[in-house]
Amino acid sequence: MTKIFNDPSDFAEEALAGFCDVHADLVRQVPGGAVRRFRPAQPKVAVLAGGGSGHYPAFAGLVGAGFADGAVVGNIFTSPSAQQAYSVAKAAESGAGVVFTYGNYAGDVMNFGMASERLAAEGIAVENVLVTDDIASAPPSESAKRRGIAGDFTVFKVMGAAAENGADLAEVVRLGRKANDLTRTIGSAFAGCTFPGAESPLFTLPEGQMGLGLGIHGEPGLHDTDLPSAKDLGHELVARVLAETPPHAGKRIAVILNGLGSTKHEELFVLWGTVAPLLRAAGYTLVMPEVGELVTSLDMAGVSLTITWLDEEVEPLWVAPAETPAYRRGNAALEAGARGVEETADGGAAAAAFVATDASREYAAACVAAIDAARSSLHDAEERLGRMDAIAGDGDHGRGMVRGVDAAAAAASAALGHGAGAGDVLAAAGDAWADKAGGTSGVLWGAALRAFGETLGNSSAPEPRALAAAVTAFADRIIQLGKAETGDKTMVDALLPFASAFSRAVAEGVETGRAWQEAAQESAAAAEGTADLLPLKGRARPLAEKSLGTADPGATSLAMVFAVMGRTSPAPPGPKAAPPPLRRRPLSHDNGREHHGAAAHCRRG
Repeated sequence: MTKIFNDPSDFAEEALAGFCDVHADLVRQVPGGAVRRFRPAQPKVAVLAGGGSGHYPAFAGLVGAGFADGAVVGNIFTSPSAQQAYSVAKAAESGAGVVFTYGNYAGDVMNFGMASERLAAEGIAVENVLVTDDIASAPPSESAKRRGIAGDFTVFKVMGAAAENGADLAEVVRLGRKANDLTRTIGSAFAGCTFPGAESPLFTLPEGQMGLGLGIHGEPGLHDTDLPSAKDLGHELVARVLAETPPHAGKRIAVILNGLGSTKHEELFVLWGTVAPLLRAAGYTLVMPEVGELVTSLDMAGVSLTITWLDEEVEPLWVAPAETPAYRRGNAALEAGARGVEETADGGAAAAAFVATDASREYAAACVAAIDAARSSLHDAEERLGRMDAIAGDGDHGRGMVRGVDAAAAAASAALGHGAGAGDVLAAAGDAWADKAGGTSGVLWGAALRAFGETLGNSSAPEPRALAAAVTAFADRIIQLGKAETGDKTMVDALLPFASAFSRAVAEGVETGRAWQEAAQESAAAAEGTADLLPLKGRARPLAEKSLGTADPGATSLAMVFAVMGRTSPAPPGPKAAPPPLRRRPLSHDNGREHHGAAAHCRRG
């Protein structure tokens, strides 16, 4: 799987292009993903599945009659950007509204949520249905915090069939949420997956060991155990899923035995030889079960068991026909009679005219230099950040930061070349970062940079207090988007010390460059201190113990960016008063909590 590639950073885009070419009779590529080749002859609800790449046939492989109307496709294991989700929705929408459906990951929730706000502002009816089937990721009392794994397939199928039958938006959403409430999944991993171009897998297991409770973004299992026989593994998976049978559930079930990428079909059939008899012995009727690769994780070795309890509403939708590039059931209605819509060329709109003072443009040049310096630093640290993230996450943080800063640097330089001031340069950089990086860190960095730029404006080079206000706006935007607090082991643990220290130093009359340097040092110390914390948010939370002793990669990368920007010195000089001695005040989580309240989580979805 990971042996064939050109530039690893282009892997997801090239894979999507190849997929759309092979299946051009059913799908067409659009910015941000793929949609059905033909729009419906009559308005229907557009069901849009989405998430990162690396899970084929989810998500693009499920676009077609009886299933999804489109797929929003991010980079490997990285949530798509809000712009990608918006673009796919615009291409697929036919007048009856759209519903985004995806696994419960912070980056997906943020990006699809922002796209939904934009669509709603244009008068398009839009809803979101989150999948939360992974019983290993949170206890039943916190089921809303559970992540979505292979149960995505069942929920998507139910929603797609309902929309194909002509159900309205509210009904499609109701049935999707009902299917999610009736779905449970447990998985196990035998070996980690390897990113294209990476020298080693995201995690390894000792010989003869298995990780129980895996994720589909290359996360290891929640705890390791001896590798059992197929019979023992089947008993373990069935027992854990049936232990969470929904209240008042019936005796007819949809069952998916899913391979994660390199587990052979023959192995799955052997395991099925234990799973099926156990379920039948428990009194269940198995309705059109599926055994194979439906929601994968690159070349990960592993398996998951999904059960959806059926009733008179859900079962007809589960067994309904479907015709997609990767999945066919029954005889789905052909779409030849639908009106064809081909992708149109860009209208070639002229670049926006920028209005700015010379002073702001001069400061904008310093901002571009600072972003370039951050770009160089992040490229140097990409592998290290990825290794840190792989301890309890999916290992993509370094790559996501590099993709984001590369796009930001290019957009900032282009805006400067067209005469933009500092505000517009930073806003352009933020938009590009969010669009290309994806994930939680992408949307947070993008939105925060835009807020920074909007606060600076384009009328002058900022005075120290104006710069402090922009730093506060950067932090506040992240607070508005996320839910983490100081001490949760996220980006916030490095962000709030920086914002607080910088504002305090400026208020005390410290020269701006030195104030930035002091704040960057406090941020770096706080980032290092996250090694002693357990993560309370995001994907790392289920693997909290494994992350102990390793600093949070989001906090580390933020502190790194602030430090190198300080050396580039985009800040204008402040008062010429003699600087006070460098302070190294002890950090207090309570102080950070009082200053900013809830704050946002930097790692993706």
